[in-house]
Amino acid sequence: MTMTVLEAHDVYKTYVGGDGNALHVLNGVNLSVQRGEMIAIVGASGAGKSTLMHVLGALDKPTRGYVVIGGEPIHGRDERELGQLRNRTVGFVFQFHHLLREFSALENVMMPLRIGGRSEESARGRAAELLARVGLSARMSHRPGELSGGEQQRTAVARALAMDPQIVLADEPSGNLDRANAENLHELLSEVVNDLEIGMVVVTHNRSLAARASKVLLLEGGQLSRTAVDEVVV
Repeated sequence: MTMTVLEAHDVYKTYVGGDGNALHVLNGVNLSVQRGEMIAIVGASGAGKSTLMHVLGALDKPTRGYVVIGGEPIHGRDERELGQLRNRTVGFVFQFHHLLREFSALENVMMPLRIGGRSEESARGRAAELLARVGLSARMSHRPGELSGGEQQRTAVARALAMDPQIVLADEPSGNLDRANAENLHELLSEVVNDLEIGMVVVTHNRSLAARASKVLLLEGGQLSRTAVDEVVV
């Protein structure tokens, strides 16, 4: 059954520059993401892709318009409520893994579960299950510094899935990887969307990753429009 897991309605984001002038980054963005659907967003550097991801993930508030995650609107919530909503409905994967270096892969994946109130035993079991899912059963006790770049990103994907989110937002997830590791990560992300039937929005300059998406959208002039994989700038 089709289910909308993320909606953006007429979203604007404006900043005031150092000169006091308004900088309009998003100008009426509309987006709908279904369960089991991967949307790729492309665009030139500085087009506002990361800003859009922050607004979609409730890390930042739109100047105008509204976002709905898993049927829950984010407007009208204070920071504590937004944090709770993010933790239970959104998973994030960034270009740099942002793993805590003093903790093992297992402990890193356990972190959102423990923050969400899971017992240590339950969190440990769930984290081990997810690390096995991303092919890291033998590397669970290793710290980030002992993992390859590809393994670090796989750990980050497992962490993003820890709370069984409805939507995963990935900002240039393979941008820091070599070609082989990037392809492995792309395959993993595609499998996750199909097997777990979650929604995913991925910002990328990589044509291979964009080609795996259900649709490719170009962010230009603060608005989204449908485009072709061939238009992705490598």
